[in-house]
Amino acid sequence: METFDPAELPELLKLYYRRLFPYAQYYRWLNYGGVIKNYFQHREFSFTLKDDIYIRYQSFNNQSDLEKEMQKMNPYKIDIGAVYSHRPNQHNTVKLGAFQAQEKELVFDIDMTDYDDVRRCCSSADICSKCWTLMTMAIRIIDRALKEDFGFKHRLWIYSGRRGVHCWVCDESVRKLSSAVRSGIVEYLSLVKGGQDVKKKVHLSEKIHPFVSKSINIIKKYFEEYALVDQDILENKESWDKILALVPETIHEKLQQNFQKYHNSLQRWEYLKKAISWQDNTKNDKCGPLLEWEIMLQYCFPRLDINVSKGINHLLKSPFSVHPKTGRISVPIDLQKVDQFDPFTVPTISSICHELDAISINDEGKEGNEAESDIKHKTRDYKKTSLAPYIKVFEQFLENLDKSRKGELLKKSDLQKDF
Repeated sequence: METFDPAELPELLKLYYRRLFPYAQYYRWLNYGGVIKNYFQHREFSFTLKDDIYIRYQSFNNQSDLEKEMQKMNPYKIDIGAVYSHRPNQHNTVKLGAFQAQEKELVFDIDMTDYDDVRRCCSSADICSKCWTLMTMAIRIIDRALKEDFGFKHRLWIYSGRRGVHCWVCDESVRKLSSAVRSGIVEYLSLVKGGQDVKKKVHLSEKIHPFVSKSINIIKKYFEEYALVDQDILENKESWDKILALVPETIHEKLQQNFQKYHNSLQRWEYLKKAISWQDNTKNDKCGPLLEWEIMLQYCFPRLDINVSKGINHLLKSPFSVHPKTGRISVPIDLQKVDQFDPFTVPTISSICHELDAISINDEGKEGNEAESDIKHKTRDYKKTSLAPYIKVFEQFLENLDKSRKGELLKKSDLQKDF
């Protein structure tokens, strides 16, 4: 992957917003079929410009208005907010208290830094292929629950461009949910609780909820390779002491002595499972499988940023925004290929702009009419770059939204006929 030079960002962004950003699909998404009057016009966008200049409450009349403004402002980052009662760019003219956030997609933000107490390969903003599995498990666990436990159909997963993933749940009924209901959903999806000072962050009750058992089944598919091989969570005394803090003190001494006899995390984990099952018969302590699952969940279960999900007016980085530090594009993740998704092969703004330059050189001389060539550019430029497959994933998502909207409209008209 070619290296990205942040100094080139302003020029690269100009080219990206002029010739590569998928405006038509983007507008098609946020306009939701134009079913609700002024839905797009009342949506808040916020732009972060060069030198961290931050502009909130931007709003646009239509696709062309959005295009012009983005090309003029050249934002380093784009955030999407709620749909308000009035046009956000006129919020200062509205009577105090009347300007209210009314609807927004239910969003989730999962950030790798929240796992720093359990990943050994990287910390803070760094990621590698060894810890990216945490994001794979997070997508699988949260997406299964949104689909099966809640029945949400339209879930758009996006790579943040650096160290995490976002999910936008776009069903019509979901966009209308109150903050309290959103909080309830995030609460349901949260099992790891407690800050840095809390050592044991997962507590299971004897009666295991199906959400927990289904999540554990997903983690089991990855646990050996991820936790015992890649992260080597029982490699040495320092690392296994963290795990001993999660099991009853009555077996600490036995584990400390016997761990020395084994050669790797795989063997120590097998011994740990036996040791906790032997003490099942003691009165007060939890039984083996529960303890084993609590450890697995603490090390692998998704950690959601609750505030992002519960606030209707909370802003979240837009799909197809560019990450100013890595240059990577925030691209959709294909749910059929979650295991194959590799953040390090995601197109960077430099790579797609260079691909475009190469195409332009080949195309020179083929096109006479400049206006005509500009129209051709708008429709086809991204298709010639490595951004194309990601836009295809986005289009598939939009297709499903359209189908479902048409289905709802048919249902309504059928009901009216049946009166």
